[in-house]
Amino acid sequence: MPSPDTLKSILTRFIATVWDDGDVDTARPWLGDTYTVHHDPGDPWDGMVLDFAGFKDRVIRSRAAFPDQRFDLQHVFADQGAVSVTWLWAATHRGDLPGFRASGQTIRMSGATVYLFEGERITGHWQIADRLGVYQQLQRHAAGGQ
Repeated sequence: MPSPDTLKSILTRFIATVWDDGDVDTARPWLGDTYTVHHDPGDPWDGMVLDFAGFKDRVIRSRAAFPDQRFDLQHVFADQGAVSVTWLWAATHRGDLPGFRASGQTIRMSGATVYLFEGERITGHWQIADRLGVYQQLQRHAAGGQ
């Protein structure tokens, strides 16, 4: 089993490269054969088991409205086979979402994610995120508020 420091290093590079920079094609070496979204309420992929093509589609669709998104990792904890992170997220709302035209405004969210590993490969996550706060910000910007 890789050391906790090795797992933390893998995960921080993965988030920066795949989720922040959108370079999803580089994700394959970091992922297991399947990726399970064990718990992620409000995420359309909640409960799904994804192959690489499904994972890639998830990243592309998730980033479409927020192409400049950035995760600011607050705390990173590792144990045997898992890395837990708390994070702050910010992005500019540049693409339309159902019910919300692109506003050009910054949207912020916070959350916590436990990433699961088999060896040095990420095989899924369990996450909670403030999606209600995102919805409220989108509503406020749609109504003309800042």
